[in-house]
Amino acid sequence: MKERPFRPREAALMKAATESGDFITLARVIKTQGRHGEVAAEVHSDIPDRFTAGMKLFALTKDDIRRELEVEDLWPHKGLLVLKFSGIDSINDAEPLIGLELQVSRRERAELEQGWTFVSDLVGCTLFDQGSEVGRITDVQFGAGEAPLLIVAAKGKQYDIPFAEAYLEAVDVAQMQVRMRLPEGMLEINAPVTQEEKMQQGSKKKRAKI
Repeated sequence: MKERPFRPREAALMKAATESGDFITLARVIKTQGRHGEVAAEVHSDIPDRFTAGMKLFALTKDDIRRELEVEDLWPHKGLLVLKFSGIDSINDAEPLIGLELQVSRRERAELEQGWTFVSDLVGCTLFDQGSEVGRITDVQFGAGEAPLLIVAAKGKQYDIPFAEAYLEAVDVAQMQVRMRLPEGMLEINAPVTQEEKMQQGSKKKRAKI
């Protein structure tokens, strides 16, 4: 789910950086790039100059083991960030990094200006609609739409709520609350059909055939 800042009054949208315990994911390695151990990574941070030569990153493996890497050089390329790590000098060295998250300690998370919020801080917050509790935010996802989606779990259901400025009233990270004013009927339209409702619909169809 996932270091991207969000300012409620800004139109620019961000991907969520992933939090894993005391670490923050800044990027994910997509592929190898070049013949000398370079990799191309999808960046999950909107902080300018977040990556610098000499900085230390931790590559998180599928076994939840972190490998410390030092950035030797870096440059942008076709929407991705090419990274050259010290000691990674061939394609064979770089291939094991494909798919891994590149993280920093939570203590190293960038400072934000007043009025900004990390999207990753939204996960775990309780969502309220016009004062009524809807559920807990379990993830933030990005797709083709203009606004990221808050994935909200509530009483066996899951809602995908657009995190749009037009609906947002306040974000209180300290109290772990997101307060919104959603359009009438959005929750009903957005709610998935439960297994019980599917069974009821199936029963009605059967009766209709008799």
